[in-house]
Amino acid sequence: MSQHNIKNFVYYLDTEEPSQSQQKPKTLDQKTIEKILDSLARQAIREKAPNLDELEETLRESIRESGESTQQVEIPKTDDSQSITKYLMERGYLREEKNWLTKKGFFAIGSQILHNIMNELKAGEFGLHETKSVGSGTTVLDTTKKFELGEDLKLLNVPVTILNTISRLTRQKLELTFPLNFVIDDFERFETVEDVRASVVYCIDLSSTMKSSLGTGTSRIEAAKRALWSLYVLNSKFFPSDSISIVGFASMASVVNPYDVPFLKTYDANDDFLHYTNYQAAFRLAKKILQKNSAKNRRIVLITDGQPSACFVDTESQKNSILTEKPYSNFYEPNTSVLSKIHQERNMKLDSIGTQVYLCYRYKKVDPRVNERTLSEAKKCKRENIQIDTIVVSEEAELLNYVQQMEKELQGKTYHIDQNNMDKVLVIDYLFNTKKILGSKT
Repeated sequence: MSQHNIKNFVYYLDTEEPSQSQQKPKTLDQKTIEKILDSLARQAIREKAPNLDELEETLRESIRESGESTQQVEIPKTDDSQSITKYLMERGYLREEKNWLTKKGFFAIGSQILHNIMNELKAGEFGLHETKSVGSGTTVLDTTKKFELGEDLKLLNVPVTILNTISRLTRQKLELTFPLNFVIDDFERFETVEDVRASVVYCIDLSSTMKSSLGTGTSRIEAAKRALWSLYVLNSKFFPSDSISIVGFASMASVVNPYDVPFLKTYDANDDFLHYTNYQAAFRLAKKILQKNSAKNRRIVLITDGQPSACFVDTESQKNSILTEKPYSNFYEPNTSVLSKIHQERNMKLDSIGTQVYLCYRYKKVDPRVNERTLSEAKKCKRENIQIDTIVVSEEAELLNYVQQMEKELQGKTYHIDQNNMDKVLVIDYLFNTKKILGSKT
């Protein structure tokens, strides 16, 4: 997708005198435009995003604080038909909906976030997209080559092969009879281009603790959303053949529309036991997504700030086994009204597969049953050649140790990063995909 041109971003003024209404509209300078887009980004990723009326006042304040621009642009009155938000709607950046960013606004703001990140990287680094392995070649060309033993028969060019056989029999002055007598030298197959595409599912933790701040004024969930926002724009602009999917998970998981990423919210205790952390739910849904993708390089990246505190119970036998050890264990299955509420309020459809969720929070420890089910699901992904990496956005040593032990079994990577560097780390990791641990604190 091409980058939107925002240099012609203009602001039409309405004044009380009709004679002035025909004046040429004043143009907002680039500094003011960037100020407005930055403000939109900050407001969108807030845990509780403002409505359009609240956004209007925030944007007006952004223009007032834009230095020289305030001397060039008259700020309209609140009841003016050409308010800032209405102006942005007319230009296609905002819409009158709960998630008020349009696709145009999403990419315009995301491009600016990405631009700021890329400015911090060395000039020669941008554009490199190394992958761990090369695919088998799934793009079929019109050209053909001689078939070799061991190659895939489905790529066989049957008409050309038959013509080769007839041509050979004619040259040898042999009788043309059916069925034809083929030899290996008659076979030709279509050529293919090697597939270097990557398919990545980013699983973002939406459990209640992700709203916590590390003292920088930005919460963990806000930092994660900003990082995924820029990453999706990078993918769409420069690597359109790659596939990026996003899963939000807590007690259960859901596919997230990328354009809804800025408006993601964490669950809390009022959300009917959905605020626990279930790695297994993330792995299971991500695996389901990747199984539908033909890319050779498939990967799951888990972004979390807590150890798993929940897992699925797929059978009565598993449930009874837990109850034998812990008679007072808690099990949860959302009802229809909860599922409908989540879909309506968050535009998310929970991956409800009819199984119950075993809930067991242990302070700085992981319940053995939860650990067992989590590793079992992760190893299923590994058996399907899906790599799993984890980004830890927490200062808890116990969480880092747990994740490192998990990744050791899965032969994956662990990133222990400061939340302020998350967007840069994700972009660099996506571009280079090396085994180097970036931003390590250990």
